[in-house]
Amino acid sequence: MLALDLKPGGVFHYGMRADNGYEMWGKFTYQAIEAPERIVSILSFADQQGNPVQHPVSATWPLESFNVMTLTEENGKTTMTLRSTPHKATDEQHRTFLEGHESMKQGFKATFGQLAQYLARVQ
Repeated sequence: MLALDLKPGGVFHYGMRADNGYEMWGKFTYQAIEAPERIVSILSFADQQGNPVQHPVSATWPLESFNVMTLTEENGKTTMTLRSTPHKATDEQHRTFLEGHESMKQGFKATFGQLAQYLARVQ
């Protein structure tokens, strides 16, 4: 199942496959959309059917995170800011989340790099 329903209560369910065949799934459940500058969502790792699942390599990672993405424009350039915090998490899950900050930055940097390449191609 892959889905994209960009509205409050809607879901973006996606899968990623590494070159070695490893698959990982995730799901955004949209809480609020204030076009064109703000999207609020709950993010979780997911199985292929879209059910939230534990992080594939961390038993203490929060099951869900609360995300706020904002877009601001200045001089014809758009800046995307993503803020994420553990959602309904234990103290241990909060610590794991903070310890994983650098890893998350690297992962999102790669994803945003792919987005930049795509946008450059379609412009």
